[in-house]
Amino acid sequence: MIRPEMLNDLAARLSALVATSPAKDLEKNARALLGGLFSQFDLVAREEFEVQVTLLEKAEQRLRALEARIAELEQRG
Repeated sequence: MIRPEMLNDLAARLSALVATSPAKDLEKNARALLGGLFSQFDLVAREEFEVQVTLLEKAEQRLRALEARIAELEQRG
């Protein structure tokens, strides 16, 4: 997911560019538009991605160990 700090920073920059009342509407609409766009991309945080990579690596190691054990048992039997 996109970090809220990024949206806040973008909103602050837009607000600084246009200091009139319509700027608040522009900021609100831009935030809603960008939030909607980012949610459609189905993004994940980097930390969550790294956790999933670690879990996948462990699962692959376990799979290789089990495959080796099966091969060993098949040779015996």
